[in-house]
Amino acid sequence: VLLYAFTSCIAGYVSAKMYKQMGEDKWVSNVHLTCCVFAVPFFIIWSVQNSIAWAYNSTQALPYTTIILLLAIWVFVGYPLTVLGAIFGKNLSGSFDAPCRTKNFPREIPSTSWYRSAISHCAVGGFLPFSAVSVELYYIFATVWGREPYTLYGVLFVVSIILISVTGCISIALTYFQLSAEDYRWWWRSVCSAGSTAVFVFVYAMFYYFRRSNMDGTLQAVQFFGNTLLICYVFFLALGTVSFFASLQFVHYIYKNIKMD
Repeated sequence: VLLYAFTSCIAGYVSAKMYKQMGEDKWVSNVHLTCCVFAVPFFIIWSVQNSIAWAYNSTQALPYTTIILLLAIWVFVGYPLTVLGAIFGKNLSGSFDAPCRTKNFPREIPSTSWYRSAISHCAVGGFLPFSAVSVELYYIFATVWGREPYTLYGVLFVVSIILISVTGCISIALTYFQLSAEDYRWWWRSVCSAGSTAVFVFVYAMFYYFRRSNMDGTLQAVQFFGNTLLICYVFFLALGTVSFFASLQFVHYIYKNIKMD
């Protein structure tokens, strides 16, 4: 929690900088969204888990004093640092460096085949990064929810680099296919195409729970699926961010070269 709170200034800086470069002016709402985009889903899921743990008199339930302390850290550390980073990002941000001119009226987007649709892109963009980490997921799940010790930290670091690289490359390829089909609305699709890896991770988690683990009961199910939802949500945000910035750099590069030619 402390690490998340102290790094909130980075999130505020990046979000405010990108928001201003996009030409928007409601930066206060953007700051509030940045503060809540991860903290609110985390607090909701964790509240359900902790309430059920209280009902079962489990030792995993945190006392109310710890809850108040965590809320105080977010209110008095995380939120102010996000606002501070957003102020710096808003004031230090320059104008968006568009590589070429755009028309005032958007062009009509032609219809495309099913394999170029958003669902197909999300399926491909999610499955390929998942395939890069599927083997490592078993060992992580067996360590967190089982009794096996985890010792492959070097391999985990390499797999993380592979995951980021595959995500960036797949995002660039899918963005290129989308632009080739004369569909210029690449920004949210780039986020969702790589972020859909979280769906495959959750499906694998369900397979692990019902086929590989010996867990049962309401408390264990709530703890398992609650933490899995949070992990998948982090996957979506992290890989979606990597995908968006990779596609942004790619689009900037190709249209800059078109302008030069």
